[in-house]
Amino acid sequence: MTPPSEEPEGARGALAPEAADGTADELPAVAPQLRELRRRAGLTLEAAAARARLSPAHLSRLETGRRQPSLPLLLGLARTYGTTVSELLGETPAVADPIVRAGGPGAREADGWTYWQAGGPGRGMQALRVRVPHGRGQGELVRVHPGEEWLYVLGGRLRLHLGEAEHLLEPGDSAHFDSLTPHRIGAAGPGGCELLFVHTLLQSSLAGLCLGDAKTTRQH
Repeated sequence: MTPPSEEPEGARGALAPEAADGTADELPAVAPQLRELRRRAGLTLEAAAARARLSPAHLSRLETGRRQPSLPLLLGLARTYGTTVSELLGETPAVADPIVRAGGPGAREADGWTYWQAGGPGRGMQALRVRVPHGRGQGELVRVHPGEEWLYVLGGRLRLHLGEAEHLLEPGDSAHFDSLTPHRIGAAGPGGCELLFVHTLLQSSLAGLCLGDAKTTRQH
């Protein structure tokens, strides 16, 4: 009897064609990857199958290339081995350049705030150098969203509101806070201020950070 957690026979993918000796004509790339990842994790076939909620026989057929896994099954196996579907398929991701040069991407402006990219793309965090002008709606835009934020004042004075508290930061001061705390920032002096700003990456444009001049509390 098929365990209830396994996919129905029609949803699992067809068996690979077999040669006269009963072996698969062509070993799919995913088969050796599955076997290698299981061995790297130090799991027996039975233990890995139990974690993936499969029968050992089913997992064995996947590892020998006699059955092609479906995408949902690949996702489940990736979670089991603590990896990605790309690695299961043997794909090698491009290595990101860790260096961001001073003459890199140019400045972008949004609502009077100027941003320079200070980190690489495709990361779990976004790093920016930001110039905050004075009198451009600071103290008006309040943000509340999951994640964390860190900022470091390079020049000028920065006013930071966290919940009901107000903080005045001088050059060299920094702040690290939970983004679920309602927060807003602004320049505290007529010359504006400049800061380094790092936040956990959100699905928003640069103008959608906790910087700008909207007059409302936003969640994202």
